Amino acid sequence: MILKPNPLWTPNQGIALPTVLVNVSVASDCLSVDFIVEEPIECFRAEVTEDNGRSWEDSCVEIFLQDPSNTGAYFNFETTSRGFMLAAHGPDREHRQILPTTSIAKIRRTKQTASVVGDLVCWGMRIDIPAEILGVPNLGEVRLRGNFYKCADKAKTPHYLSAFPIKTERPDFHRPEFFNEI
Repeated sequence: MILKPNPLWTPNQGIALPTVLVNVSVASDCLSVDFIVEEPIECFRAEVTEDNGRSWEDSCVEIFLQDPSNTGAYFNFETTSRGFMLAAHGPDREHRQILPTTSIAKIRRTKQTASVVGDLVCWGMRIDIPAEILGVPNLGEVRLRGNFYKCADKAKTPHYLSAFPIKTERPDFHRPEFFNEI
C-alpha cells in the first residue's frame, strides 16, 4: 500500500511530500512490516539516538495496532530511519505506558541505510513485531486493526502521511476510530 497525505492538513499543503510504500505480512508468531521511503531532503531528519526517544520528530515510520486482547487500547511502534524505536500501549494519547527496553529489544528492526539520490533521501525499514509483544500466542488467530504512518515533526519541512484516512482538522495519529483491518 502507499501512504497518502491528508490534503486538509495545513503542513501537507504546497510542499513536495515523501513517497512511502508499505508491505505487511502476518505469520503465526510475528507481524512484519516493510517500509520503503523516498523523501525530499527538506523532509529528512535523523537526530534521535536512543530507543524511547522523541522518534516522531525525526524521519519516522509508525505502526499503530489495536490491542488484540483489549480492543479499548492500542500499541504504537514509531521507528526512525536509524532504527531507534518508541513503543507504547494505552487507551489514548494521554494515558500511554512506554514499553520497557527489554520488550523493545525483542522487536527486530532491519534498516536500509539512508542514501541521497539527487534531491531525495532514500531509506527503508523492516519491523518484525513478535506475537508475544502484542499479548497473543498466535497472530494467525486474531484480526488485526490499525494504521501506518510517516512523519517528521521537526524536519525543515514537517509532513504527515497515513495508509488509511484520518478525518481530523489537524494531524493526529492517535485516533483508533480510524483504524482499518490489516
